[in-house]
Amino acid sequence: MTDDITPEQVEREQQLTQTVLRSFDQAADPRLREILQSLTAHLHAFIRDTRLTEEEWNAGIAFLTDVGHTTTDWRQEFVLLSDVLGASMQVIGVNNAAYGDATEATVFGPFFVDDAPVIDHGGDMAFGAAGEPCWVSGSVTDISGRPLPGARIEVWEADDEGLYDVQYDDGRTAARAHLFADEAGQYRFWGLTPTPYPIPDDGPVGRMLRAVGRSPMRASHLHFMVTAPGYRRLVTHIFVRGDEIGWKDSVFGVKESLIKDFLRHDSGDVTPDGRDVGQRGWSEVRFDIVMAPSDPHHVR
Repeated sequence: MTDDITPEQVEREQQLTQTVLRSFDQAADPRLREILQSLTAHLHAFIRDTRLTEEEWNAGIAFLTDVGHTTTDWRQEFVLLSDVLGASMQVIGVNNAAYGDATEATVFGPFFVDDAPVIDHGGDMAFGAAGEPCWVSGSVTDISGRPLPGARIEVWEADDEGLYDVQYDDGRTAARAHLFADEAGQYRFWGLTPTPYPIPDDGPVGRMLRAVGRSPMRASHLHFMVTAPGYRRLVTHIFVRGDEIGWKDSVFGVKESLIKDFLRHDSGDVTPDGRDVGQRGWSEVRFDIVMAPSDPHHVR
């Protein structure tokens, strides 16, 4: 707080904050009351701490309005804003507390789509998307190592152009699918070797990043969402060891435990299922998934 703010001014500002906080006292939902009062207290503290000008406040309102106008059925600019501010990762951290050796969670991202096609084990989730083939395999178990047959595994990723299928205007479905762990809790499929790409940076979030000298690039990754009855939903990625972006990931999603070795192969190397990859090389990676119980006090 600057020295030229009088005690009378400080009292006036604090009285306003208290008046607004009391306005929520009669909220029937105690959790709603708690959230709104905490939000108000922190927002007022931010305004006082920075001595925010009216012009700056109006610029912030205009920015958020632009974020709303940029959001469409396939592009969620508010999720993007949450991601680049680290808010998404903070919420994930709060709601996915460490539990034994359970696989760590990371950001959901704005490009998940419900009802992705189902594939069989060893199937190809690329559906013609451009990129180097990648054999992905692993297991789904609980923290004691017990297999979880039937666990649903959603996978999606960007193609070699750095785009998800929903970013094209031709209605394609590509580089996304779901499958189920087999009776031994194992899974396997063909995807694409992940490559770095920029988050959509042609909107207000991109302009904000440029204004502060930050890159829009995301580290190379493959998305997973895994669900099984009685277990906490897991939303995570795997990242490529040695990736050029790595820890500079624009949405702070990288975690050491999620960095994996993607083994590179020449086109002449025999693939795990005998698939002919033509003249292209291919890669393979193993990702063993460990699920935390939905109720940590009642481990099945």
